[in-house]
Amino acid sequence: MHTPPVDDAAAPATLHPDQFGPWGRALLIASKGWAALGGLAFVALVVMSLISIVGRKLFAMPVPGDMEILMMVAATASATFFAYCHLEGGDVKVDFFTARALPQTIHRLDALGSLLVGLFGALIAWRSGVGALSLREAGETSAILGWPVWLAQAGMVPGFALLTLAGLYMCVQHVQAGRARASEVRS
Repeated sequence: MHTPPVDDAAAPATLHPDQFGPWGRALLIASKGWAALGGLAFVALVVMSLISIVGRKLFAMPVPGDMEILMMVAATASATFFAYCHLEGGDVKVDFFTARALPQTIHRLDALGSLLVGLFGALIAWRSGVGALSLREAGETSAILGWPVWLAQAGMVPGFALLTLAGLYMCVQHVQAGRARASEVRS
């Protein structure tokens, strides 16, 4: 079967991590490591939940504070995946309206989206940090285990800070790729 040649101007406007520079590769490694830690935290939560459920049903001995542990660790662990997802292009995109757009237009829109992701990450990191400090000052602890609640909220800050860096990095990458595409079309 014969495949028609691909028109370069109509080629997809995607960025692959293989195209990242040294900063992008370092950011990808850091976000991948952070996501792996988050994944391990969720695996540990599943194991703890299974032990607690079996202990509760068979021996009337659940893991004390299992729901507190689940909520606090899951809050922190859930923030670890966003940067890696964004760098890998795993965000949800509705490309119905851009299916026929030029690659440079798609890069511009992706740059705007990445900028918004970066700004959102910065906002959430900032507010999570402020909230953690407020909880620390208030001395709030969990009901059963007496764990400081602020630790869970503070644990989310690095993940959102990494998301900020990922969003801003991808914004710059898309702007550069869009400019390169535009100059190729003009040539």
